Amino acid sequence: MTLIAILIGTIAAGVGSVWLAAALSLAMLGRFTQHMLSLAAGALMATAFLHLLPEAFESQASAHELFAMLLGGLVFFFLLDKAELWHHGHEHSQPPLPQAGGATDQAVGHAHHAHHHDHGGKSGGWAVLAGDSVHAFGDGVLIASAFLADMRLGIVTSLAVLAHEVPHHIGDLIVLRQTSGTQRAALIKVSLAGTVTALGGLAGYFLLSSLESFIPYFLVAASSSFVYVALADLIPQLQKRLSLRETVAQVSWLLAGIALVTLISGLAHGQ
Repeated sequence: MTLIAILIGTIAAGVGSVWLAAALSLAMLGRFTQHMLSLAAGALMATAFLHLLPEAFESQASAHELFAMLLGGLVFFFLLDKAELWHHGHEHSQPPLPQAGGATDQAVGHAHHAHHHDHGGKSGGWAVLAGDSVHAFGDGVLIASAFLADMRLGIVTSLAVLAHEVPHHIGDLIVLRQTSGTQRAALIKVSLAGTVTALGGLAGYFLLSSLESFIPYFLVAASSSFVYVALADLIPQLQKRLSLRETVAQVSWLLAGIALVTLISGLAHGQ
């Protein structure tokens, strides 16, 4: 009975949060794409710095080891970016350089920048999926431990995980919609990452005593991916020359993403 409850709780939290985030993002994405990018950046950074990292550092794990894991994660996703760009550069032949200068060179430069930026976003999408999977596995272990302690605690924990996953899943869907091309493809990818929560629940049920000490490292690894995507992929897209009104709106949506995660995480921890 406990194992069935763990599976139901983890699937509801891992996949249910993705579908709820999709419903919310679909209502806003078409008209407010740039605003949602700001919201996503704020939500991802807040999830990492205000939820995952504090929870990891509250454990008995060595702070030095956790910071080393964070640094290693950032370097890993940077190298993933480089590998993706290198592969892309060898996969497609480069067009011949124009002989004339001036406007033609400038146009080619803009095209190369747009092409490079678009492809760079693809590795950002993989970073999101990798971070989601690691984070989902850790959530599954946490949910399993709660169910093993008390059935009611397990239910509350599952609902809390579902609630605090929604804001940054909105960000995930925005990133992956850009890299995948369609909302449906993005939804499928993030949903598959969410199913890893059930795997974490199974592992937690059978191997909880041996996995418990690794949870802080799961949290830090997930944090590194969210920080990298926010700083290397989303925020650079927001660094444009804007009017004062547009800048205020951009910053407001960024702060709204931070506030949303802070509010939901506070309510979840208050349960």
